[in-house]
Amino acid sequence: MESTLKFIGKVHSELKKLEDCPRQEGESAPKASIEIFPEFLQAARDIKKGSELLLLTWLHQSDRSEMETRPRNNPNAALLGVFSTRSPNRPNPIGIHEVKVISIENGLITIAALEVLDQTPIIDIKPKI
Repeated sequence: MESTLKFIGKVHSELKKLEDCPRQEGESAPKASIEIFPEFLQAARDIKKGSELLLLTWLHQSDRSEMETRPRNNPNAALLGVFSTRSPNRPNPIGIHEVKVISIENGLITIAALEVLDQTPIIDIKPKI
């Protein structure tokens, strides 16, 4: 069984610090671009303007040791196990993002809103069903 994860690209965003990132893309997240690495461009060839996608990212600055959190960092909320939350801090910090393609140019896919940091690695792209 192969267990190597291959990053297929990276995010280009104006978000440079964790504290700049909104909690969800629907909370004033800026547009961003997805750079697909050359060896994976063929796999992205059928993505079109207007496509709705699920983008899976590796939240590389997350705390992988955190097992509990207070939802939305609300100090009054009860502690929950991270598997019951959308917290980026978790053993395998995989982000799932619903995105809409607004343009494709020169190997860059521009999406309407994304709440992750610049240079965040991309694990996979799937069509939204």
